[in-house]
Amino acid sequence: MEKGLVARARITIEAPVADVWNALVTPEIIARYMFGTNVVSDWKEGGAILWRGEWKGRAYEDRGRLLRVRPQRMLRYSHYSPLSGVPDLPENHHTVTIELSPRPGARTDVSLSQDNDATEDARRHSESNWRMMLEALKRVVEEGARAPARGTSPQVGPRSGSVSWNRR
Repeated sequence: MEKGLVARARITIEAPVADVWNALVTPEIIARYMFGTNVVSDWKEGGAILWRGEWKGRAYEDRGRLLRVRPQRMLRYSHYSPLSGVPDLPENHHTVTIELSPRPGARTDVSLSQDNDATEDARRHSESNWRMMLEALKRVVEEGARAPARGTSPQVGPRSGSVSWNRR
């Protein structure tokens, strides 16, 4: 059940659903579209998920729990960032849901939602950030395993309890 204001983003990726799923659960690939973030998880329902990185010279470690894992269909997890400034209580956690839908011609529709944004401004900010992340996911998946171009890596880090990506 969604709570609070919900940010939504979607994109179509020119790749089969298996390739998109692989990018969602492979730490080395995640680092490419989440701009260096190190993700640690066993990818099993109920398991922990950690995001580690650096934001403006400051190390962070966000955390959550895998709430639902349906390979090649859906990934749902909770997310909490200590840098949000709010206590680590369930009512301060977001729930992120990523759904994959296969389309003809080896294409995949990706729909993402993040609940529990406190204000309309926070919801809009989250939507903008998730759209940027999905665009980066699309580029990485469609390009395959090629290395990213030099000087094009944006920075990533938590801000105001939501995931934030900023271009350099």
